[in-house]
Amino acid sequence: MKIKIAKSEVIHFIGIGGIGMSGLALVMRRMGFKVQGSDISFNKNIERLKKNGIKVYIGHDKKNLLNSTIIVISSAVKKNNIEYISAQKKNLPIYKRGDMLGHITSLTKNIVVVGSHGKTTTTSLVAGILSSTNLDPTIINGGVLKSFNNSARLGKSNWSIVELDESDGSFLKVQPTYSIITNIDREHMDYYKTMDKLLNLFGEYINKVPSFGKSFICIDDKNNLKLIKSLKIKNYNTYGIHQNSNFRINKPVQTRAWSIFDLVISMPGKKTFSINNIKIPIIGLHNIRNATAAIAVAISLGIPIIKIKDGLKKFKGVQRRFNKIFDYKGAIFFDDYAHHPTEIKEVLNGVKTAYSSEKIVCIFQPHRVSRLNDLKSEFIKCFKQADEVILCPVFAAGENIKLKFDYESFAKEISYRSKVQTYLIKDKDNLAKFVKQNIYGKKIVIGMGAGTISNWIKELPNII
Repeated sequence: MKIKIAKSEVIHFIGIGGIGMSGLALVMRRMGFKVQGSDISFNKNIERLKKNGIKVYIGHDKKNLLNSTIIVISSAVKKNNIEYISAQKKNLPIYKRGDMLGHITSLTKNIVVVGSHGKTTTTSLVAGILSSTNLDPTIINGGVLKSFNNSARLGKSNWSIVELDESDGSFLKVQPTYSIITNIDREHMDYYKTMDKLLNLFGEYINKVPSFGKSFICIDDKNNLKLIKSLKIKNYNTYGIHQNSNFRINKPVQTRAWSIFDLVISMPGKKTFSINNIKIPIIGLHNIRNATAAIAVAISLGIPIIKIKDGLKKFKGVQRRFNKIFDYKGAIFFDDYAHHPTEIKEVLNGVKTAYSSEKIVCIFQPHRVSRLNDLKSEFIKCFKQADEVILCPVFAAGENIKLKFDYESFAKEISYRSKVQTYLIKDKDNLAKFVKQNIYGKKIVIGMGAGTISNWIKELPNII
């Protein structure tokens, strides 16, 4: 049963400062709904919401709900949250972000991006291509697109481009017309418990795609290959460097400014053809794969190849995806969201290829104790393309969980298994001191993580 929201309703978002929550709130506001919200602290997302006339309370308090009639909660909101408890006592309808997103997107045809890694960039690349046409889609992304300095935009057409979060299974709430599955990795095991359950839900999701739509699945990923074998409905195309891909990446070349590649396209019942000299202003084979997924969708929509290539060439990127922040003593500092071993490896591989003559320094802040406990063996081996690793304290993200191992020993294991010089720092000031004393010359320095590390990197120039 779908909810019906009258324009007189007041929709309160608990945890509105999150990138996904803020994007949904912004789109609903521009659709004409009365939207407000709360969060524990001020951030850039809240700043954008306030500029768009959305009332945001800093700090959680039951008084914030006085006029509220509907509640939307993020997956980060705990059951002991005072606003959540108050909403329950008032018998207010409470919906997860995924539920509300499902209701809103039920009104449109949807291009949906799911997977463990690469979702935000892929969603942005699809949006970039469609922006080069007259099609004006609604965009709800997991990162800030530099082209319009926001994570969401209400379009005028009946199409939406949506990034879905698989962390709590709510991605099944949105009905896809076209679907991209970038990869499936061991993530969010606190919810799924087993990889089999995770794979089964992705299979269920792919089977939701209608006959007049299509799924696009990257078969360079071993779990995607496993998933394909279990699918009963063959309504999909594949992409990647894999020889059997329907959209096969050919002759990839990477420079500091561009990734350049060809595509060989062979679909059942159709003549094989190629698209040559595709250029995207981002580095890494993982981003070539992301661009290929976007191209596959665009071709299915009937967008001319000249428009596709133009949209990709003009792509302005996403915030926190290998963004240059500043220069210091000959070193270049970047900011990146990578916080999972697979993401770290892909970013470092791309940087190593494009910047072969520079030393690579990774400033890494682990995100969530649960992730570190679950993936310790993967983390200690993922820095092999770096020359130095500066290991920051764990960003707990609200978790009250104990680390199952000694952190200093963890640093030593990174040094041994990744064959990289590793340093431990205590805090932001300690990082600034280390940088001032040790970072100079031809180096690429990348701040990595999903916590406060981005702010640490951006604040470094003022400290050093």
